[in-house]
Amino acid sequence: MENEIRIRAFRATDDYETCQRFCEGHKKVLENHGIHSVSSSYNDWAFRSSVFVVVVESLDRKRLFGGARIHVADGINTLPIEEATWSMDPKISSVVNRYAYNGTGELCGLWNSVEVAGYGIGSIFSIRAATVIAQQIGIESLLFLCSPVTLRFNKWIGSKVITEIGNNGTFYYPKLDLLATAVILEDAIDLKNAHPTERNRIMTLRKDLSGVKNETSPFKNLMMNVHYDLQLSGVDEKEFKQITYKDLNLQAV
Repeated sequence: MENEIRIRAFRATDDYETCQRFCEGHKKVLENHGIHSVSSSYNDWAFRSSVFVVVVESLDRKRLFGGARIHVADGINTLPIEEATWSMDPKISSVVNRYAYNGTGELCGLWNSVEVAGYGIGSIFSIRAATVIAQQIGIESLLFLCSPVTLRFNKWIGSKVITEIGNNGTFYYPKLDLLATAVILEDAIDLKNAHPTERNRIMTLRKDLSGVKNETSPFKNLMMNVHYDLQLSGVDEKEFKQITYKDLNLQAV
């Protein structure tokens, strides 16, 4: 594992090449776990201006170690969490509609390569960076479909389980022997319910989107210099406000 990495954020339509490398890395990780199809793994999102990407990469940008995406509710495309769970519980669309007017999205596609497994880079660091850019995008809430591993960290940033859907918020997904939990961060801007330490980290990054910080892996005693590049270009905080959905024909998914 390198001691120097970059965590970079961009709109999907601004960097097609990195999006394709993201897809390849995500697909490989899923296949290593015996998963061959999930709603967030298809690459059509790379052509949507409502998708924002966070990548963890080498400083020369030649290697991708992991990352995550935010799919913003745009009134046109369904969110991956809707596509994944609608057939099991259609109420997920009502949940999305409830938050879409004030700007909402889903953090999905979370992955990391085997090379950095156990360092928290593909989970904690990526979730933190995605929460940082939520303010620039102008979305007030974030949905997640969490594995048991990432559920704990989502609680750190102030998320809560959406108990009104599924089995008290849980689904067997993406296959019958895996459990996923639907959660929502209702206050993605002020993070009033986040753990004070985590809230301070996120707020500090929002003040210095392009800084270099010496970080410690939360799971392994490893110090690394993280070069943050989280300033999005061409974003408008009002772009995804006042979104309302019509019938998106989820029955066909």
